[in-house]
Amino acid sequence: MREAAEYLGLSPATLYVWRHRRQGPPSFRMGRSGRVMYRIETLDEWIREQEQADSRSNTSLNPVNAAPQRRAGYAAMA
Repeated sequence: MREAAEYLGLSPATLYVWRHRRQGPPSFRMGRSGRVMYRIETLDEWIREQEQADSRSNTSLNPVNAAPQRRAGYAAMA
């Protein structure tokens, strides 16, 4: 887990908490000791998903680019 946290630029404690809250990248246990493992490909994919979910990286999610919305039943004043 320490190597995965370093790869992601996070503290091991943050990655630990995210894992238990099921918020972080997918992981699995391996071996008799149940060591927590992360695949590099999975970490990279998780990073890409985080980029796409962030409106600063994904311009289609940026509210500044969205068309103005009108409230239902609202009549514009002339």
